[in-house]
Amino acid sequence: MQSKSAQIGEVDVVARDARYVADAIKIRYTPFVLSGGHDSRLIDQDGRELLDFSSLWSLAGLGYSNRVVRDAIVAELDRTQCSILASAINEQAGELAERLASRFAEPKKVWFGLSGSDASEAAQRLILRATGKRRIVSFIGSWHGTTDATMALSGHTAFTASFGGSNLVKIPFPDPYRPPFPPHPKIGLVDQCLGYLENVLFPTIVPPDDVAAIFVEGIQADSGDIVPPVDFLPKLRALCDRYGILLVIDEVKVGLGRTGRFYSFEHAGIEPDMVILGKALGGGLPMSALIGPPEIMDVGTGLALYTISGYRAGAAAALATLDQIDALGLVDHAAEVGAYLLERLQTLRKHAVVGDVRGMGLICGVDLVTDRISKHPNQPVAAKVVYRCWQLGLILFYAGAWGNALEITPPLILTRAEVDEGVAILDQAITDVLAGKVRDEDIAAYAGW
Repeated sequence: MQSKSAQIGEVDVVARDARYVADAIKIRYTPFVLSGGHDSRLIDQDGRELLDFSSLWSLAGLGYSNRVVRDAIVAELDRTQCSILASAINEQAGELAERLASRFAEPKKVWFGLSGSDASEAAQRLILRATGKRRIVSFIGSWHGTTDATMALSGHTAFTASFGGSNLVKIPFPDPYRPPFPPHPKIGLVDQCLGYLENVLFPTIVPPDDVAAIFVEGIQADSGDIVPPVDFLPKLRALCDRYGILLVIDEVKVGLGRTGRFYSFEHAGIEPDMVILGKALGGGLPMSALIGPPEIMDVGTGLALYTISGYRAGAAAALATLDQIDALGLVDHAAEVGAYLLERLQTLRKHAVVGDVRGMGLICGVDLVTDRISKHPNQPVAAKVVYRCWQLGLILFYAGAWGNALEITPPLILTRAEVDEGVAILDQAITDVLAGKVRDEDIAAYAGW
């Protein structure tokens, strides 16, 4: 267990963090001090190794010691620490753009940024300019970034204090565990949600000929790792086609193999008009991408640029990441080990606080409730379980619209043996929390969301 002093040399790093690092960038669950990592393990300042079930919010898709990605980064830094794409061509960014665009049947171009947030914002800006339409539709529970424009586009409870323009419209997401509409004997959940848009909003306050795009996640990660019904994306694609609306799929957290397909939308057999990438794309470096049709991407010069957009080291890291996903067979591996992970997590249902276990590939959610009848979210227990897991040697976070879902997004290199190890720790943590081994005061400083 981590020492109380949390000191490195003469410095109390926890106390210094509390004093000087702004709360505006903190979502802390424990006093874990990250000092290193390898494979699917993180290392704290005392040298203790912890199994990682988070991949740091899906950032570390390849884990923490991929030599190929590291060597690609070092090679670029040896050439130059500074590079740009906006006013100078570089080979790495061009090759990466080609690699990403060539996965689609229709012609595409690529824009680069530094995070999923800026890619999502760039998408909005380019789409509105290119189409001349004013409205964008997204979903309640969605998370598309943390800039003003992307918080407004999102429908997460963490952003209720953020106000967007009247052009942004949010509709219910088809959540099978907590459906937004009462069950109907003849109308399925997906048809209820999309019917609300098509049959209620379109004829009244949201004219479809003024809707430029619909933004959606293949799996709603931050609202609780919600996997929609299998007919959702095909029916959404068909709706967009009927009305000439662009379909934009946010793959920032669930793309690049995490769901057991390279992109989450591939499970549905559809192709979106635009795709947003970030997090794991840069192999640990800041890197994002927006992929879309030339008529959108070429609408204007310099409409969405950053000084170091498409920088060589980030592009090289992304190319190496794509190479490693293929070379290590991580898409198929995520599907296989993810199925085993979901099976093992189902054993946690023996605890009455576990209301639902869901997932696809290596993204899973364990929904904690006060009771299974009301399904009332149990955030206090989620916070204590995450804290106890850290004490026992497992890193994971909780998320969800109510902060009650244990989110499990391990590195894609996770082994079946590590699945068993992690689920055993999680099982013990739940048992310990229910036995009162974590006090309210233990987690008082770590409120998470």
